[in-house]
Amino acid sequence: MISALRADAFLERASTALELHTRKATMRDIPPILALINGYATKGIMLPRTEFEMSEAIRDFTVIESRGEFLGCGALHFYSPTMGEIRSLAVAEAAKSHGAGRRLVEALVAEAEIYELDAVFAFTYVVDFFNKVGFHVVERGVLPLKAWKDCLRCPKFHDCDEVAMLRVLQSAHWEQAQPQLWVSDTERYIQLPTPHRS
Repeated sequence: MISALRADAFLERASTALELHTRKATMRDIPPILALINGYATKGIMLPRTEFEMSEAIRDFTVIESRGEFLGCGALHFYSPTMGEIRSLAVAEAAKSHGAGRRLVEALVAEAEIYELDAVFAFTYVVDFFNKVGFHVVERGVLPLKAWKDCLRCPKFHDCDEVAMLRVLQSAHWEQAQPQLWVSDTERYIQLPTPHRS
């Protein structure tokens, strides 16, 4: 398996039409996932992850590869029986123009549909990309407050500049669930101060 740091070199040798393949991650994928995510974390784009955190969350992750070479990753994390977050979406720089990000999102959305989630959301800086894969910008208050628990360790917590985006998968269920989810079902969500955008 190639490391994330060598993915660009692999793509330089590959043809423009890559054979992209997605699969669920295994423990052996932790080193390249960490290298990729923590590389973006040094640029302030993502939160850093530890090996322990990745071991706990590995079942959330899907990876994308070409000819067995690691190119990127993404995770589907459940927040309730009806909603999940697409998170830790990261693709090697040179793979971004080959549709790897789109393929990862498609795989994660397909997984969400298997579990019959009503909607998935994401916090992102790449609004145009998520628009192209069926998401739309929403107010942060639409999302479960439990989603903010990971924001507490972010250095940008009090001045968050990420955009909240949502993709509804089952519109009828989603519309019926709104009053219950966001008003009366308080035990399911942790009450945290909501980060605000500047």
